Amino acid sequence: MNALLIMLFSFAGYLLMYRFYGRFIGRRIFAIDDGNTTPSVEFNDGIDYVPTRKEIIFGHHFTSIAGTGPIVGPAIAIIWGWLPALLWVFIGSIVMGAVHDFGALIISMRNKGTSISDYTSKYVSTRARLFFFVIVFLELWIVIAVFGLVIAVIFDMFPTSVLPVWMQIPIAIGLGTLIYKRGRYFAFWSLLAVAIMYATVVLGSFLPLQMPAVSGIPATGVWTILLLIYAFIASVLPVTTLLQPRDFINAYQLVIAMLLLTTGVIASAASGHLTIVAPTVRAAPAGAPPLWPFLFITIACGAISGFHALVSSGTSAKQVRRESDALFVGYGSMLVEGALATLVIIAVAAGIGLGTTTTTGVHLTGVAAWTEQYSSWAAASGMGSKITAFVDGASNMIAATGVPRGIAVVIMGVFVASFAGTTLDTATRIQRYVVTELFTELRLRVFRNRYITTGFVIATAALLAFASGADGTGALSLWPLFGAVNQTLAALALIIVTLYLKSRGGHSWLFAGVPAVFMSVMTLWAAVLNQVDYGASQNILLQIINAFVILIVLWVIIEGMISFFHMNAAAGRETGKGTEI
Repeated sequence: MNALLIMLFSFAGYLLMYRFYGRFIGRRIFAIDDGNTTPSVEFNDGIDYVPTRKEIIFGHHFTSIAGTGPIVGPAIAIIWGWLPALLWVFIGSIVMGAVHDFGALIISMRNKGTSISDYTSKYVSTRARLFFFVIVFLELWIVIAVFGLVIAVIFDMFPTSVLPVWMQIPIAIGLGTLIYKRGRYFAFWSLLAVAIMYATVVLGSFLPLQMPAVSGIPATGVWTILLLIYAFIASVLPVTTLLQPRDFINAYQLVIAMLLLTTGVIASAASGHLTIVAPTVRAAPAGAPPLWPFLFITIACGAISGFHALVSSGTSAKQVRRESDALFVGYGSMLVEGALATLVIIAVAAGIGLGTTTTTGVHLTGVAAWTEQYSSWAAASGMGSKITAFVDGASNMIAATGVPRGIAVVIMGVFVASFAGTTLDTATRIQRYVVTELFTELRLRVFRNRYITTGFVIATAALLAFASGADGTGALSLWPLFGAVNQTLAALALIIVTLYLKSRGGHSWLFAGVPAVFMSVMTLWAAVLNQVDYGASQNILLQIINAFVILIVLWVIIEGMISFFHMNAAAGRETGKGTEI
């Protein structure tokens, strides 16, 4: 199929589904009402709870949920063919991911901005709430420890991205000061900040920065330490100081990057050079796990991801100023992420065929270029190689617009690193909320102090990151669990959304219930297959943790079913009373 047609039909589909299905979900299923007071207004403290324009909070929400997820997942999953990846991204994002994200956001907004872990007790049980906290803590623990390393790897792969990524911080703080403290004109200063940021991108292409080893600590370890320190500082600052202005800049960066990619697809297709070189369907790649269920675990961001529920009910629910904005932020950003994942699929299915250079210096094009990256599962897996595959494919297409390929590489490198950085400090802030909620319930009041709690979060992440040595790669020992844990969280979040809708009466719960059943089956299936795999490789650590996760999921599912049927019974009793009267 033609890559240009794939892009055009997909984008048109996202726009139509937002216009019709999204609005139906928001207005008819969740009954959004601007008459309801939002947590950002009710608890406005100028630090975490801040009512914010929907365009700004969209920038924060999108850059937080995206990270490297919609890039790495599709770039690995295309080993099963471009068609399964594309269908899962398109259908999954519309009927599962967007409902999941928006549902978690609106329920949190109607529960004082508390996290999905916390309000689980209201819709399931206190025990389920505790188990939910365990899953959430585990996921965020891995994310914080790994994403410091991920950004360190990106800096090592693309040293030209180092300067612009770090320069974005003072630019964002300056923008926040001008807008929030001095009341300057929002649009003008935002555009100026973006222009300055892209000037640093050009400067970075001439000034690559390579981190040396320091006191015997390898470059990746040094970057990980610096990034964890940054995450501490960024996550305790008021959201108006750095988080909001930086993420608004990143939202512009997203628009520009997607426009460049879209224009690149059009220009490459017009030249007649852009053809899909990946297979349509490849059911049994060498050494790969089965397509069912692992496609639905490998592609999370871009289709549906449990981490999104943490962002929705963590930072975003405390900043959305009215319920109608939640549709744009929660549902809309998921569809934009699906559009980004679609562009990634095109980049690694067609753009890479325009040319790539191997580590031995051989330049390949066409099917040979794709096969070099995807000859087997071993070749396809790995975050670093897939980021490279995307950056190569994307840069090839952007170069067709006349942008020098070297500049295109820097733009894409900064794009990926900036989004990963946003995920890192947002995850740190959310983990702080989660730990505070948990320990406040246990009457440990010291954890109400955001500095102490954030210090605890960073310290535990650092322990995991450096558990295996000074290179900061310790969290990689748990990384194989992340996909299944993340999608398990998505399934559990959909169960909560289903119970919330069930409590409102009628059959609206089906819009979350059907996706909840599908994701529960896929994630449990994958977790069981992983358990067999870990047993075969005698990996005791992963066996124990994975078994624990499976038990938690089964427990929450059972308790969720009990709550569901209890609601049925209660509704039946109410109906019976009405008949007697």
